[in-house]
Amino acid sequence: MNSGKALLGVLAGIAVGALVGTLLAPDKGSETRKKILSKGDDYLEDVKDQFNDLISSLKDKFEEKSEDIHGAIAKGKSRYNEAKNEAKNELKNSLSEV
Repeated sequence: MNSGKALLGVLAGIAVGALVGTLLAPDKGSETRKKILSKGDDYLEDVKDQFNDLISSLKDKFEEKSEDIHGAIAKGKSRYNEAKNEAKNELKNSLSEV
């Protein structure tokens, strides 16, 4: 099970537990509804924060890998140019010996 599903399960369990606890509390219906709405808003904020953290983390990883790829491409180009120049020099040397 991945961490996203586990997190969603935990949040759903907390929400259901809070809802059941609130419904069984000896408050007026209007007070109970206010509590449910308040808890729902709190959970929504928590989910938004966690989602934003996840997006930020993915963005950071993407940028890191992008930098790694650009570095590897630059290194590959450099090695290609070195090999090409070496081959040209070898060709010139072998032609000048003839």
